[in-house]
Amino acid sequence: MSVTAVISQGIGVIFLWTIFRKIPLINGWRFWDVVLIYSLVVIAEGLSQLFTQGIWNLSWVVNTGDLDPVLIRPYSPVLQILSSQVGMNGLGNMALGIGLLAAAVSHIGVSWPAWRVALAIVLLISAALVKIGLNLVTSCSAFWLRTTYSMFPFSMHTLGELTRFPLTIYSTAVRLVLSIVLPFAFMSFFPATSVLGHGAPVWVGLLTPAVAAYCLFMGVWIFRLGLRRYESAGH
Repeated sequence: MSVTAVISQGIGVIFLWTIFRKIPLINGWRFWDVVLIYSLVVIAEGLSQLFTQGIWNLSWVVNTGDLDPVLIRPYSPVLQILSSQVGMNGLGNMALGIGLLAAAVSHIGVSWPAWRVALAIVLLISAALVKIGLNLVTSCSAFWLRTTYSMFPFSMHTLGELTRFPLTIYSTAVRLVLSIVLPFAFMSFFPATSVLGHGAPVWVGLLTPAVAAYCLFMGVWIFRLGLRRYESAGH
């Protein structure tokens, strides 16, 4: 699974390289700038897969009644669900993402004083938490959609794939969706702009920790709302 993750993500990088060979500058963005954004998405996905892969089974757990034993254990049901599986493909994504990040940093020509390094670490961790929070928010649809194989969270995950590229290349409507409705842009584009100093106001990226806290809060809150209507599966 780790090797497969590296191959699939690597194909995306090759796709970027092919485009930028012909068009060296796209809307003010260079190849290594976009690689930096791309790497943040890959790392965020890797962390979420490695530590919270269980969230993708929520539809099955809710609609088969497997949530019952989770609810009687003296431990947070949300944390039980999140940590119920380990996604080994997350290791591949993290390895590739860190490699891409290191390569991008070495090419973008940004100085790295101690404060910028500390800021980058905080934003990187916050970006991963944004991803985890949004996965939880969308997966909680399992409490309202009566199916063991809901495609809704996966479709929202696919929407988040748009943030592998600079937000400025999209229409205003798409930008609003990815920055406000489902703020996937805070796991890649806005943190990157705070580091690069262009593409968007720098202060927006500094809001990433607050957005991460908001996404996690909404995920837990919606999960609790779903628990109120949970009726087990019967027999």
